[in-house]
Amino acid sequence: MLAPFLDPTALALVIGGTALATALRSPAGTLRRALAALRTLARKPFTAEPLLERITAQARIARRNGVLALDRSVIDDPDIAAALAAIVDGADADAVARIVADRRRARIERHLAAADCWAGAAEAAPAMGMIGTLIGLARTFGAMDDPAAIGGAMAVALLATLYGALIANLVAGPVAARLRAAARTEAFERARLDAPLAALAAREAPVRVLASAA
Repeated sequence: MLAPFLDPTALALVIGGTALATALRSPAGTLRRALAALRTLARKPFTAEPLLERITAQARIARRNGVLALDRSVIDDPDIAAALAAIVDGADADAVARIVADRRRARIERHLAAADCWAGAAEAAPAMGMIGTLIGLARTFGAMDDPAAIGGAMAVALLATLYGALIANLVAGPVAARLRAAARTEAFERARLDAPLAALAAREAPVRVLASAA
């Protein structure tokens, strides 16, 4: 049933051309992140609740054992780990808030760059399909004296455009849209971490001042 719509030459032209165009416009690191981001599509939307609970637990540790006890905690989230390290080093609430905000912006920019990579593929695919169509038409006109070759050349010409449209609208475009939506959700959720981390820094600052004065 699908056999008439399958042509390896047209598929190779469109996929290969789209991949090449995307690789030429994106750094290697962004390409790796764009491919790795596919794993996140099956995950639930990001929520800050587990991280907020971890911050609360770290605040209890600091209250019970002192701020230096935070240095012995193993934190798997790099943003929180950086904020806690700054608190241990004596950073005030404003400095900690800036650290968390800067890291959040950098993280979201990386996510958006991966989404832009897929958006670029969605833009390139129809153009590659048109190029495949032109190649197929050129082969058709060059094979006018060989009726057996005309069918294959016309299949490339027609199917290349189809493949380009399908890749753009059913693969690359939806992936880009979902990655952007996930980035916006994570940005909103991670913004919830600013206040508790800044509050922890503000609470521990007087303790450090008194300890140093003593």
